[in-house]
Amino acid sequence: MGTWQRLLLCGGVSFLRGGGIPVPLRGSRSLVCRRQLSGADREILKQRRTQIMSRGLPKQKPIEGVKQVIVVASGKGGVGKSTTAVNDSSKAIGLLDVDVYGPSIPKMMNLKGNPELSQNNLMRPLLNYGIACMSMGFLVEDTTPVVWRGLMVMSAVEKLLRQVDWGQLDYLVVDMPPGTGDMQLSVSQNIPISGAVIVSTPQDIALIDAHKGAEMFRKVHVPVLGLVQNMSVFQCPKCKHKTHIFGADGARKLAQTLDLDVLGDIPLHPSIRETSDTGQPVVFSQPDSDEAKAYLRIATEVVRRLPPPPE
Repeated sequence: MGTWQRLLLCGGVSFLRGGGIPVPLRGSRSLVCRRQLSGADREILKQRRTQIMSRGLPKQKPIEGVKQVIVVASGKGGVGKSTTAVNDSSKAIGLLDVDVYGPSIPKMMNLKGNPELSQNNLMRPLLNYGIACMSMGFLVEDTTPVVWRGLMVMSAVEKLLRQVDWGQLDYLVVDMPPGTGDMQLSVSQNIPISGAVIVSTPQDIALIDAHKGAEMFRKVHVPVLGLVQNMSVFQCPKCKHKTHIFGADGARKLAQTLDLDVLGDIPLHPSIRETSDTGQPVVFSQPDSDEAKAYLRIATEVVRRLPPPPE
C-alpha cells in the first residue's frame, strides 16, 4: 500500500509512523500519504470507517410507556433551566433529572425519600402535583457530593433512563445538566427525543453556551423546538418601572441567528424564586399569576411544535 505517514495528534505534535521525527502541527488533524489511494483502497477505508462509527453509536431504544421525550437544556448553569422544566405543565407528565452532580428537582418539587421498587425490580418515580419525578437526588443525601468519574456517571444515567417504571406518559421532560459533554451525548444517542428546548438569559455570556447547546442537538439530529428567554425583565413592584438587568432581547437575536423561534419570555420575579425554593412551582401555587401564565404559554408552544408521536 506504499509508505504512509499516519499523523497522530498529541498536544500539537505529530508522530510519523516508521520512526520519523516528531513534527509540530498547527491545528491540522489529517491523514497524509505519499501517493494517492486507488479506488479499491478508498472503498476499503470507507467501509472500515463505517464499521468503527456504527460500533461507537448506541442504538436508540424508546422508554417503555413514554410517548414523547422533551429535553430542557441550556449549555450554562444558573439560567433557569430546571425552573422551566418544573413549571412545564400539561397532560400526563414525567420529570427526569439527569443532572447527577447537581440535581435540583427534589427541592423544586418538594420531594424526598428513596424510590420503591416494582415487582419487575424497577424504581417507581416519586409523585407530587400529579407529576412523576425521578432524580439522582432521591438516591443520595442532600449534602453528599457525587464524586464520580465519567464511566460511573454514564452508568447512573443509564439506570435513570432504563430502570424506572414510568407507567404511561404523554411526555417525559428531561432536565439536562449544563454543558455539551458525555452526559448530553449519552441521553441524546440512547433514546429517541422528540425535541429540545434551550433556556437562556439575555446575557451574552449565557447566550454563547446556549448557541453551543443548540448546535450540539442539531449535530445529533435532535430537533430544537425553540428558545426560552428567562429573566428577561425585572419590574419594580412599587413603581412598576421595568429594567433589563441581563440585557434586552439577547435570546431573540440568537434565535434569529439559529433560525429558531422564541417560545416565550419569563420575567425575573421574586415569586418564581420563592416558589421554587419552597417546592411549590408557580404554575401550581399561583396559577392565575402572570408568571404562571408565561410558563403555560411556553408549554403550549412546545407541544404545538412537537412531531406526531410514533404509533
